[in-house]
Amino acid sequence: MVAENSVTMNDLIYPIFVEEEITERVEIETMPGVYRVPEGSLHDEITEIHREGVKAIMLFGVSHHKSEYGHDTWAENGLLSRMIRTAKNAAPELIVISDNCFCEYTTHSHCGVLRDGQIDNDLTCRNLSLQAVAAARAGADMVAPSAMMDGQVASMRAALDEAGFSGTPIMAYSSKFASSFYGPFRGAAGSELNGDRKSYQMGHLNGREALRESLLDEIEGADLLMVKPGLPYLDVLTRLRQRTLLPLVAYQVSGEYSMIKFAAKAGAIDEKMVVRETLGAFKRAGADLILTYFARDIAREGF
Repeated sequence: MVAENSVTMNDLIYPIFVEEEITERVEIETMPGVYRVPEGSLHDEITEIHREGVKAIMLFGVSHHKSEYGHDTWAENGLLSRMIRTAKNAAPELIVISDNCFCEYTTHSHCGVLRDGQIDNDLTCRNLSLQAVAAARAGADMVAPSAMMDGQVASMRAALDEAGFSGTPIMAYSSKFASSFYGPFRGAAGSELNGDRKSYQMGHLNGREALRESLLDEIEGADLLMVKPGLPYLDVLTRLRQRTLLPLVAYQVSGEYSMIKFAAKAGAIDEKMVVRETLGAFKRAGADLILTYFARDIAREGF
């Protein structure tokens, strides 16, 4: 009766990896219980996810048609558009969010256009705008730019408005850190690279920069702001909550998920209790929504 916060399925977003040109689910060894879903099985998978009680998903494509620029992401019949259409057809009431980036679709696995070993920020923003419009045309309920380019939200907002999608909201990965906690995700999404993304993602010691980046995204037209990863950056989430009235999102990333899963498997912790406690920490720190790979487990089994 006196709990200050609560967590329900309405608060959770479930990330899904969709791989083209495979016929069987592929278990991700570093993320127990998480699979790459064959594109051909996606309709049935989405139907089941929605039946279980998941309210929102974010789609990540595992592409077999990579290029230097990631052209497939803005093609009308590219993987990004196809999986959005399939998800919306399978469960029209499910909120379908597209992750808008290029690391899963480029041959070099960087999040944008690579020129002379450096990211071309402005050209990447142009391509992100093409990708956002393609996602909206395919039926995405929301787009979520994660490339961490300067000006990406403004560029995508202008392109969406011009294409007639002024009502499509933008969930900005606005405080996204260059984190070691992404390791399992990169294997799952096929986005490993030689080098790092520190030239465009944020250093883990910089809290004020994170606030500045998020507030700039708000000025550019973002509708929701995200802090990623989650637990190591609760201080950023709390400080951001004090500076904005926009809905805030926390991403409990792959490394956080895997640590809990493997610790529970070793008998060191009670998985359900720790999941409950960590999700509660996000809400207590100010998150309105939480991206978590535990969402489907919670839908099936509760807390």
